[in-house]
Amino acid sequence: MIFDSFLSDVLATLLGGVVLALMFFWAREKLFPLPNISGRWYFEAKTINTSYNPYSGMVLRYVAMLWREDQIIHGTIEKIHEKSSAGECSYVGKARTRGIVDGYVQKNYFSSDKVYLHIIENGHGRESTHFYELRVATNELSGTFSSMVAETDGITIWQRNCFKDS
Repeated sequence: MIFDSFLSDVLATLLGGVVLALMFFWAREKLFPLPNISGRWYFEAKTINTSYNPYSGMVLRYVAMLWREDQIIHGTIEKIHEKSSAGECSYVGKARTRGIVDGYVQKNYFSSDKVYLHIIENGHGRESTHFYELRVATNELSGTFSSMVAETDGITIWQRNCFKDS
């Protein structure tokens, strides 16, 4: 009699555990999925602080191709536009600088998801490193960046469509 009660308790516990695990899996996949950031993005980085005064207020625009493998992000970028104290310039073809993107998605259940990106850009004359911390919204990413070029930092916005005045 004791063995039957013990066996039924074990089976009920196992069945309950399986059902609970399936419910958590379903909730993670359907109710709280990772953001879809794979694909083409256009982004703008506006310099706020810099150690080199001519870069103050500079606006750089890029196009990025990103793909997500679970929470890991990979991709490439190309600089397409620059507006600085020296003037305004659009880059086409060989004039574009290219870079490599690596990063990850931080899944948050009670606040906006975040994306962290590390970009190494093969700029004109030297390689540069940039770091982006972005908040995820529908079809938009926004946040801050910092760069090793002249110790710059500022604000950035990422969107799916090209900027209108590029």
